[in-house]
Amino acid sequence: MNKPSDNPADPFKKALAEATKVMADDPDLSISYSVDPPGQTNDAVRLPQVSRRMTRDEVLLARGTADAFALRHKFHDPAINNRYLPQGQMARDLYEAMEAARVEAVGAEYMPGTAGNIDAKIGSEAQRKGYDQIREAADAPLSVAAGYLIRHLATGRPLPPGADNVMGLWRGFIEDSCGDRLENLQDMLSDQQAFAKFARSLIEDLGYGDQLGDDPDSMDDDMEDEAEDGGAEEEEPESTGNDDSDSEEADAAPEQSQEETQDASDAQVSMDENADAENAEETEMPEGEAPMEPPAPQPISDADPNYTVFNAEFDEEIGAEDLAEPAELERLRAYLDQQLEPLKGAVSRLANKLQRRLQAQQNRSWEFDREEGILDAGRLARVVANPTTPLSFKIEKDTEFRDTCVTLLLDNSGSMRGRPISIAAICADVLARTLERCQVKVEILGFTTKAWKGGQSREAWLGEGRPAQPGRLNDLRHIIYKSADAPWRRTRDNLGLMMKEGLLKENIDGEALEWAHRRTVNRKEARKILMVISDGAPVDDSTLSVNPANYLEKHLRDVIDMVEKRKAVELLAIGIGHDVTRYYERAVTITDVEQLAGAMTEQLASLFDTDPRKRARVLGMRKVG
Repeated sequence: MNKPSDNPADPFKKALAEATKVMADDPDLSISYSVDPPGQTNDAVRLPQVSRRMTRDEVLLARGTADAFALRHKFHDPAINNRYLPQGQMARDLYEAMEAARVEAVGAEYMPGTAGNIDAKIGSEAQRKGYDQIREAADAPLSVAAGYLIRHLATGRPLPPGADNVMGLWRGFIEDSCGDRLENLQDMLSDQQAFAKFARSLIEDLGYGDQLGDDPDSMDDDMEDEAEDGGAEEEEPESTGNDDSDSEEADAAPEQSQEETQDASDAQVSMDENADAENAEETEMPEGEAPMEPPAPQPISDADPNYTVFNAEFDEEIGAEDLAEPAELERLRAYLDQQLEPLKGAVSRLANKLQRRLQAQQNRSWEFDREEGILDAGRLARVVANPTTPLSFKIEKDTEFRDTCVTLLLDNSGSMRGRPISIAAICADVLARTLERCQVKVEILGFTTKAWKGGQSREAWLGEGRPAQPGRLNDLRHIIYKSADAPWRRTRDNLGLMMKEGLLKENIDGEALEWAHRRTVNRKEARKILMVISDGAPVDDSTLSVNPANYLEKHLRDVIDMVEKRKAVELLAIGIGHDVTRYYERAVTITDVEQLAGAMTEQLASLFDTDPRKRARVLGMRKVG
């Protein structure tokens, strides 16, 4: 007999899972709840976690996400979707946003109760991404705005504030570009194929026709024509008098034909042998040595030799100063300072506290009662009275952490947009300044991707016929905001780049951590510390759509395991609203981004603490080493 659960959220989660299966019309659909980002495959759905408290926002978000996935499972045909899917990134984003809006609009007509739930999901996402703070159309994603407009026109429902703001910024442009064609929207919502053609035509009107690729319908017509032509050619020609003579000639000398073939084959063998002999003379090997085999290709990842990357040609490691002009970086830095003005006092106080703790350990520390060294002034009277008094000297102790490098690795994914990335940037800035005063080297790195959902890597994959299990399928962008040897004053403006619209995209944490670890290990300092600040598990839609669902997460775990076993670098992590303690041995999770400054300073200060029990307590370790 199963023991009843004491979690008050379990009955709700069970009921929501059953309702999702019914709505999706698939009793075998697998439903799970996780702190990882929501996701969907052909036979499984991952919903947002619901805590024991069951707050109103948690419940609405879970219901809205479940309804959206269930409706897509029921009313969306992946085969039709892939048939008409554009090739270019922007066109693909527009197409997928419109298709998602179509599915939700059909679902709202089929089950009106889903509309309110999905409104709550859209509102939560818009608030998390800071859509309500955007004031210019150039800063708002056009694809998202187009999807919002399609949903608004198809359902007649008002959008949540943040989503309505993004739609309003682009609505005039979309309606002017598409003319009156949006008026016929209702006629094709229930026909996915007709809507796909309609969406492609809207994308062309919006100026992205060059990204659509070939028209699938015209390709089918061409194939039918070729099939008809081929059928006509295969018909037997009328019999003529020459057929018999040709047949006789063909049958007359089969031995002759065989001899000619044999001669040609012998000639080819002879030529090959001559060529081999010439090559052997040119590349004569030393006597007694076998020819060397070409070296095996190096694995992509030291942590997992089986981790693959489809195409690393488009990845980049780039300095922040190369991603924006100096004037723009200065403007973005001023914007960052303005946004964080209310928080600066608290952050500065914490930085001063950290500096005092570090400098307190940097004060001179002495070992007394030594046979040699500097004369101890406290023993001066004894020495004068009896110059032969032993153990009257002292020597200065070296501080443990003077030769130290700290690397901060910041998650630059889209989910960090808004206040989280602003606070992460200013905290990294203040910590760099503070640690530099204490003669501690600091490096600040960021990781994201160059494109949403694939970029050039995905286009290359499509061009090669979509081979199965391609591995990582997006273009990495690893950013160096401040190298360890660069002074803070010269790199101050670089952190403003995190405020640049369009910079934050997907996050592939495993490769980013391995990159940061390699950079840190190669430093000359005796002590190396690597701190990761992230708000979620690794997510890249392009990669996860064609690989196992845990592909990126498994690689992250393998990299963490490698770093922690090698012990060349002290690794710790801070999760913003995400439980990173299940990945990292030394980690802390904060529920409010406002706690980030305090968590960062406390974590770093604890590493320099001389009391191991206190250090272990702050780092959340159960055992004291």
